[in-house]
Amino acid sequence: MKKITQFLSIVVLMLFTTIAFSQSTITGKVIGSDMNEPLPGANVIEKGTSNGTTTNFDGEFSIATKASSGEITITYVGYTTKTIAFNGNQDLGEIILQSSEVGLQEVQIIASVAVDRKTPVAVSTVKAADIELKLGTQEFPEVLKSTPGVYATKSGGGFGDGRINLRGFTSENVAVMINGVPVNDMENGQVYWSNWAGLSDVTSSMQVQRGLGAARVAVPSVGGTINILTKTTDVEAGGNFYTTLGNDGYKKFGVTYSTGLMDNGFAATVSASKTDGEGYVDGTQFNAVSYFVNLSKQINDAHKLSFTAFGAKQRHGQRQNRHTIATYRDSERGKKYNSDWGYKNGEVAFIEDNFYHKPQISLNHYWDINDNTSLSTAAYVSFGSGGGGGTLGSDGEVAGDGRSKFTSDDYRIGEFGPLDFDRIIDENIALGANGSTAALRASRNDHNWFGVISTLKTNLNDDLVLLGGLDFRNYKGIHFREVTDLLGGQFIINEDNVNNPTGIARVGDKISYYNDGLVGWVGAFAQLEYDVNEKFNTFIALNASNTSYKRKDYFLYTPDDPLRETDRYNFFGFGAKGGANYRLTDNHNVFVNLGYFEKAADFDAVFPNFNNEEINEDAENQKILSFELGYGYRSDKLSANVNLYRTAWRDRTETIGFQLNEDETGFANILGINAVHQGIEVDFVYRATDKLDITGMASLGDWRWEEDVTGVQILNEEQEVVDTVDLYIEDTPVGDAAQTTLALGINYKFGADTRLIVDYNYFDRLYADFDPSDRGTEGAPDPWEVPAYGVFDAALTHGFSFGEFDASLTARINNVFDTEYIADALDGTGSNAQTALVYYGFGRTFSVGAKLKF
Repeated sequence: MKKITQFLSIVVLMLFTTIAFSQSTITGKVIGSDMNEPLPGANVIEKGTSNGTTTNFDGEFSIATKASSGEITITYVGYTTKTIAFNGNQDLGEIILQSSEVGLQEVQIIASVAVDRKTPVAVSTVKAADIELKLGTQEFPEVLKSTPGVYATKSGGGFGDGRINLRGFTSENVAVMINGVPVNDMENGQVYWSNWAGLSDVTSSMQVQRGLGAARVAVPSVGGTINILTKTTDVEAGGNFYTTLGNDGYKKFGVTYSTGLMDNGFAATVSASKTDGEGYVDGTQFNAVSYFVNLSKQINDAHKLSFTAFGAKQRHGQRQNRHTIATYRDSERGKKYNSDWGYKNGEVAFIEDNFYHKPQISLNHYWDINDNTSLSTAAYVSFGSGGGGGTLGSDGEVAGDGRSKFTSDDYRIGEFGPLDFDRIIDENIALGANGSTAALRASRNDHNWFGVISTLKTNLNDDLVLLGGLDFRNYKGIHFREVTDLLGGQFIINEDNVNNPTGIARVGDKISYYNDGLVGWVGAFAQLEYDVNEKFNTFIALNASNTSYKRKDYFLYTPDDPLRETDRYNFFGFGAKGGANYRLTDNHNVFVNLGYFEKAADFDAVFPNFNNEEINEDAENQKILSFELGYGYRSDKLSANVNLYRTAWRDRTETIGFQLNEDETGFANILGINAVHQGIEVDFVYRATDKLDITGMASLGDWRWEEDVTGVQILNEEQEVVDTVDLYIEDTPVGDAAQTTLALGINYKFGADTRLIVDYNYFDRLYADFDPSDRGTEGAPDPWEVPAYGVFDAALTHGFSFGEFDASLTARINNVFDTEYIADALDGTGSNAQTALVYYGFGRTFSVGAKLKF
């Protein structure tokens, strides 16, 4: 018995010894080729097994293999898979994964992409996989709502009508760049997301650089920069079909195909999709067709060309008019209520809608001049065509209650019901030769935009890099209104065109106004970067630009009138910024940046009254001083950042739109206004296990107007001055964005192809935007503070094999618990909940999607 026990002990010992000797420990660090930075969260799998791990925040990994020799496979979204053989314990050192997209590295140079723990700016990056998982039926900017300093909403709720504020600044003062090309409107700085309806389908990554940002060109980055990189061409051949179905009839179908990088250096990727639906809000039906094409050619070792074209042709109904809380509650439709639509011949017709097509086309040339110097140039063009719908001929007397036919209760189908277009049509027909008293129109904002951005990069030595370049832009905005539907009438009278003495206008005719805004831009920039041993990174950047404005009016002046076309007015702007990042240890880093820049006043500040006579040719430059201090921590488990910022803005140009009355929107051009935005931001990612990540952020802002402003002119939709008011806003909180935001999320991987995300977002200290005409008395209360609210979102994706193909299913629910909340508000008389005009946020929405790769 004793011998048997000894024998079994020896067998067990030999077995454990064999197992111990059959294992190996493999370590390494995974680096991305495009930005030469670590790739946290890369999957490392022992080939042929389910044994695996992920890289930490420095791209490092350690895996105990089940066999003493074999292969490990490393994968990361956006990069090609790499398989490496091992034999025994090994340190594989730096493992470089190549980008799965041709030319992405060159695009990043033009786009001024920030690098974590190197570029001294506050930055957050969202990759394509997370955009695809989280977005669903949301508006594109909403994918950033868990980012510090961001407040994004659906606004009125129409398809593409979303908006975003960054550190309390509206889109006019947040630079949006696509592949390094600025897309803010050249006249007013605004960004219309509906113009980019298909952008989410082709985005490779979206980076938010808060504050001054890393962009070298002069852009309106007062609040920050949203840097969007589209797909280029895939290295590997293949494609996919995908579809998404959602609430309220949402349907989306799309296809993408790539040739892969061929032996002759050519590669092509094409993508197209169609989206339509009924809309969550009543009367917001939509349809869009989007497309994307990228062609690239490696001419030789020194030269590469890349051609990109993308756009979306879309049309959607809108909810332009906010309402009081009582109106929504009294309506049977509740938060879905919309007064801006009706029925015509039994079909849905829009009072307010939006239609636009804005293709952007660019040709990029990349030239490696020598080992130390390269030149990247992007020549681009954009042709925009479209506008927004509205009403004409508001005849209050005919309506019977002092309001226009489009807002009168008498012309509604039931209380709070849709508009009865057929009644208006019958009345217009009865008027016969007297013409229509009520019709529909479109306010058009077409444009032609050409530009070139060229960046030279040269390594002066191992530590110094010099970048410099030129930025040229030429823009023509074509503004007019046109009659779109006479609603049964023969014509409508329009007396705003001196060249049309009869005043008669029919469908397709221009009415109310017709003018061109011409904007020229020439800029130069230079940046010197100093890097030492990956410990200390610093930069200083300078830019200068000349902005020129010119206006041509076809309605107010006859062809032979010298006032028809103005002179060109030039405004010089400049900027200087610098910063430094220092890695105290492998775990800790600190950074600081400081900048001052002056940018030209907006087009409307130069031509404030929309004519060619009252010209503000000495419009003050807007002056911005910004400071930021940041701290970062990185360990195997935790990545965290803390940022303190302060931005002071002098001689600010602010254009505010508000409801002038029940029939039309009013506008105020506010010049010489000052504001201070300051706050603290914290964000973190905690890798609890290889499967579970916990994310979070807190953003606490203090944004206030500094002093009162006098002599502000109020204009109506016909661009006529209807009032002049004084604004008593000293120390008033800046509205329109939540000054306190919090977020907490979990990201759990059930396996390599299955992932669950749950996010909670909380918003507080959201003040109503103010109506300038209601701030005309001293001592007025602060704008109404919207009740705080929080919403949960969840998404689940699962990958699987479908025959010979890879496939995935994705399910999303936004506002899981159907929380009722107010997302946007305009202050009313008395600054309270009873008089404020609001948009409710969406209730629970859902979508399910499938993708098949081939």
